[in-house]
Amino acid sequence: MVELNPIEQLIVSAMKELGATKEQGLKTADDIAKKTNRPKSMVTNALVLLAQKGVIKRVAREKAAGYYLVQMQA
Repeated sequence: MVELNPIEQLIVSAMKELGATKEQGLKTADDIAKKTNRPKSMVTNALVLLAQKGVIKRVAREKAAGYYLVQMQA
């Protein structure tokens, strides 16, 4: 299991609540920022770290990148 800091834990939890658990349920950084009530820049930085840790996957799209969970954290 990967160690997550508090903001990363908050984002993973928000992504679960938003249904971003598979590629069909992609959510943008904006969606996640609104759900967590945190600045988009903070959310974006945490998403990059989560992707590097292999917890989420980033999917480049025409407008905004989408994210979904690949590792379900306990």
